[in-house]
Amino acid sequence: MVIVLYALGLLAVAAVLYGVAALVFGRGDETPPLETGATPTVLPAEDVAGADVRALRFQQVVRGYKPAEVDWALERLAREIDVLRARLAAEPESRAAVPEDSEGRE
Repeated sequence: MVIVLYALGLLAVAAVLYGVAALVFGRGDETPPLETGATPTVLPAEDVAGADVRALRFQQVVRGYKPAEVDWALERLAREIDVLRARLAAEPESRAAVPEDSEGRE
């Protein structure tokens, strides 16, 4: 009899915990899922600035952020960095074309 009462008490505690979790976290997605490859995360198409990166927000799921959104944002940032580095690499070539005596020496 004690085992039955213990099992009923355990079930009651589990039901209460489930109810609290359902109220706090919801019972699932109530909105339709996004299309494959779509994300609510937004970055400008070009010229990503520090403020854009700081404003990034990723949708959280039970175990953290959605990996696809994080991967997408990181890939965009990596491409932007590659473009900026290419511009910087081309800049010394344009400086080399300017004679050094043109710095105002007499």
